[in-house]
Amino acid sequence: MRMSWEPLRRELDRWQAAGRVARFWLRDDDAVEPTPDLERLLALSGENAIPLTLAVIPGLTGEALAARLAEEAAVTVAVHGWCHTNHAGPERKKQELGGERPSEVVLGELRQGLQLLKRLHPARFLPVLVPPWNRIDAGLIPALPELAFAALSVYGRAKLGGPIPFLNTHVDIIDWHGTRGGRSEEELVAELVAELGDRFAGNEEPIGLLTHHLVHDEVAWDFLSALFAATALHPAVRWLPAAALLKA
Repeated sequence: MRMSWEPLRRELDRWQAAGRVARFWLRDDDAVEPTPDLERLLALSGENAIPLTLAVIPGLTGEALAARLAEEAAVTVAVHGWCHTNHAGPERKKQELGGERPSEVVLGELRQGLQLLKRLHPARFLPVLVPPWNRIDAGLIPALPELAFAALSVYGRAKLGGPIPFLNTHVDIIDWHGTRGGRSEEELVAELVAELGDRFAGNEEPIGLLTHHLVHDEVAWDFLSALFAATALHPAVRWLPAAALLKA
């Protein structure tokens, strides 16, 4: 293991010494169709027995992805909005599920997306909403259970209570405001150690890793490979499928 991974190794050893196990899960956004990058992600996660949740864009996907994922038993499919279109004004952060349009229109798209992905991926589908850009108008959230969503997945510390459970991500490996490729190994390791420390202190959320296979450069792929190698077989880590976390 490279020296940059030493802080993570020490933190996981602390967990092991305490007889504790940290729960991780993997969410990858923007899947639409089979691509070489998707094949690379499926191979990498499969080789390391890492369950994968793909946030699929309903309005842009179809039978090709469904056929490719049909035999991928460790993959689940979540609903990534409708067509990943920004409806926010030019001075606002990008958002598809915002208040710019009537709520019945937005909720109608989400209902359609859920039904479409459930039909395309009957054995892989998970009724989890992943809002594009991890943003959703708060006024829409109470209606999600009525659409048969079981959970909402955004970014950051989950909100407790409310009309629907959260299954969030916490570490994003992409440098969206800089290179738009992989972030530095040292920075990501530090974030993982901080998240583990937070869980050790009592936060019971699973730690969610967020990836975007379509924009990964070699820095991002190398980080994923090293992370999986460091954690997949470590006794203090358990990578879990999203479905199992919803039942926990």
